[in-house]
Amino acid sequence: MLQGVHFLLTYMCNFECDHCFVYSSPKAPGTFTVSQIRSVIDEMTRIETAESVFFEGGEPFLFYPLMIEGIRIARDKGFKVGLVTNSYFATTEEDAEIWLKPLIELGISILSVSDDPLHHGDEEQNFAKRLIAAAKKAGITTNAICIEKPAVAASTSGTQEKGEPVAGGETMLRGRAVEKLIEGLPKKPWDTFTECPYEELVSPKRVHIDSYGHTHMCQGLSMGNLWKIPLSQLDKKYDAHLHPICGPLVKGGPALLAKTYDVKHEDAYVDACHLCYVVRKSLLDKYPQFLAPRQVYGLE
Repeated sequence: MLQGVHFLLTYMCNFECDHCFVYSSPKAPGTFTVSQIRSVIDEMTRIETAESVFFEGGEPFLFYPLMIEGIRIARDKGFKVGLVTNSYFATTEEDAEIWLKPLIELGISILSVSDDPLHHGDEEQNFAKRLIAAAKKAGITTNAICIEKPAVAASTSGTQEKGEPVAGGETMLRGRAVEKLIEGLPKKPWDTFTECPYEELVSPKRVHIDSYGHTHMCQGLSMGNLWKIPLSQLDKKYDAHLHPICGPLVKGGPALLAKTYDVKHEDAYVDACHLCYVVRKSLLDKYPQFLAPRQVYGLE
């Protein structure tokens, strides 16, 4: 049963990172309104197992007043609240403290900060380190998200638990990473990818939602649209085995998904996410309600 909802508050970001799962950029459309946030959080109160809300993006701090109001709404309804940020605003530690003050007053549970060369270059005293220092001083629990550029002998972030990113581990090539970071990486035969190694597709414990209503179990893989079917009903009615994309993935991974729809493919791929992403992209027109939005696949 669903425990957490992660708002993709906006797809817009001041960065345009090569590894971005959702193709965020300064020009990316798709931002929540406060009434939409309120509607979703009201709906979450109907899900007995729901306990936490995260705001991420894109970069949620680009819409700071909206983010603050969203946190307030969620906290007033009794949910734990977390944030994910690239810390672009932490030009000094003192400035970071100013941005954090309302968050302290609202009582956020955790602040996850992207702290790696892909976001901040090789500068030792980067914005992330300033923000983490300010947050720790204020007593805010922090979590550094560290992603390494994939290489032949060193790969990008994997997961310790399904859906929870940590530093190191295996590759996870989705979104813009498939376009930008794949060159030179070792590959394995396509038919060896017989399971989804990262997402709990049978019984998702968390989903990411965007302002279009797409309810992502994985970036670009939706259980349905919550503006058409309320989230509490989506959660109850969802059956992975009846889902046209999740069904094959649960039974036999990306390899079976490719076989099921007779998708043309290469002989080898870097990882399961790479094959899954490529196959899903070829099925966008067939299942637009479940593979969306197109911008997550680098399309208009």
